[in-house]
Amino acid sequence: MERLSYLKSINVSFNDLEGEIPSGGVFVNYSLQSFLGNKGLCGVHIVEVPACTNPGQQSKSKERKEISKMWKSSGSVYQGTLSGGSVVAIKVLDLQSEEVCKRFDTECEVMRNVRHKNLVPVITTCSSDYIRAFPLQYMSNGNLENWLYREDCQLNLLQRITVMLDVAMATEYLHHENDTPIVHCDLKPTNVLLDEYMVAHVGDFGISKILAVSKSIAHTETLGTLGYIAPEYGLEGIVSTSGDVYSYGIMLMEVFTKRRPTDEEICNENLDLMKWITQSFSGTMLEVVDAYLIPEEEQITSKSEICIASMVELALDCTLEIPESRITMKDVVKRLNKIKNSFLES
Repeated sequence: MERLSYLKSINVSFNDLEGEIPSGGVFVNYSLQSFLGNKGLCGVHIVEVPACTNPGQQSKSKERKEISKMWKSSGSVYQGTLSGGSVVAIKVLDLQSEEVCKRFDTECEVMRNVRHKNLVPVITTCSSDYIRAFPLQYMSNGNLENWLYREDCQLNLLQRITVMLDVAMATEYLHHENDTPIVHCDLKPTNVLLDEYMVAHVGDFGISKILAVSKSIAHTETLGTLGYIAPEYGLEGIVSTSGDVYSYGIMLMEVFTKRRPTDEEICNENLDLMKWITQSFSGTMLEVVDAYLIPEEEQITSKSEICIASMVELALDCTLEIPESRITMKDVVKRLNKIKNSFLES
């Protein structure tokens, strides 16, 4: 990261990092405030940080290895500031994994050819012997999963409809508005990021597939996330746009019920999220949707109930077992727009 000449500030606090703090580039003239919560760090150019036992003796490869142990996935995301004052997110990949490097190449190939208001904008890419990174537009409201499960974050019914419409439009663009269809392969709440205006953006194309013009399906050995994977994807490695539709439908159920597809209570009853909702659909949907969907100060209206039922019905149409029976993302966008407009009518 010393080599990123346009990066003017960085803060890696509370990442539990260890090793020697670099002494060049963006790390010059920085104070302890940029490195709080990293007890294993050492260095010589920051007064408050202890000196390393053997400064300068570790090889770069060993330093990277030690840092990578602290990462929970294929890499880490940092917040930085460019010379013009713009805040960016910097996604840095773990170079120790050959699979991660392949994902970097895939993501570069996908992002090179797509532009849509509901996709996470990639500012540029950084690739060398020492780093694979994406400076991305910073999304100040984090990801959708935080808004579903953190107690200090709540989304009302209209906000959830709007967010899922944003995701649907992004996915429709990938499937239907490119010369070759692009399958995301890992649609889930953590890959949906929200900007300062609560507009949703789909990101993380590391395992995406670009389908050949003459083919509507492909095969892969790289799986997405348990619970969101379509049956044909998980069993046979078949990748198609219908697989994304299935994942979208699961996420739609999760957004309205605040239940993960791997929810322990549901799994203990030998059910999955679809079966659990289907059993409840014959009764009142208000018993299974998230209690915060409609704030206490607002009354539940018939319009709200119709809207919720329509959204759940849409989710079930997305998650039919046979891929050919599922609706397309074009159909999803049309139906969501109709549901949202009906809900907003006075």
